[in-house]
Amino acid sequence: MHALIINGSPRVKKYSNTDKILLKFTEGMAGSGSTFEQYEISDRLQWEKIRQAFSESENILIALPLYVENIPGLLLEFLSTVEPRNGEAKMSFLLQSGFAEGCQLRCGEAYLEKLAGRLGCSYGGTLVKGDNFSIRLFEGEQREKVTGRYTAMGRIYGRDGNFSDPACKAFTGPEVFPLPIRLLVGLMMKTLAKKGFDKAAKEWGCERPLSDRPYAVR
Repeated sequence: MHALIINGSPRVKKYSNTDKILLKFTEGMAGSGSTFEQYEISDRLQWEKIRQAFSESENILIALPLYVENIPGLLLEFLSTVEPRNGEAKMSFLLQSGFAEGCQLRCGEAYLEKLAGRLGCSYGGTLVKGDNFSIRLFEGEQREKVTGRYTAMGRIYGRDGNFSDPACKAFTGPEVFPLPIRLLVGLMMKTLAKKGFDKAAKEWGCERPLSDRPYAVR
């Protein structure tokens, strides 16, 4: 199988968590004997090549991060420029986010199923997975621990051309955390995680506190 893979993240490749996920996912695809060509929506100079590949490919995979319960505006802008297919292509999606619970991504998943039809493609399913916020912050073994699990999913997609295997559904993890875990996560977000976010913000050049509300009504 050969697939067109579109990284729908608006971040440039260097800073894209989705790209780092695709690195492992495509390793799995290659292990299954499949081939692929990958493009980045963040690079507008690639758009014409992506449109051409979109019009010719039988298998299309769009990988994207969840943005405010749905898909990035830059990806929507690009998709508005392509000609819908006539049912001869299969479109699948890899939807990832920083939210760990599967329920956080279901609205976006439902939209993607409709999107495939609106673009004239059959729907090959969506691989849904959260808890990916830390990818860009990690290196080496820490990053491998998060992204390495996508290799097995890539093998399945390369083998089947879709995400209908039960292992893909199980890959999402819990829909909702049990109450004790939710309480623990809430405590961590207010303590350890907050310190980590503050540190990262300073390293990225932020000069005002993350709690700042410059547009709040006084």
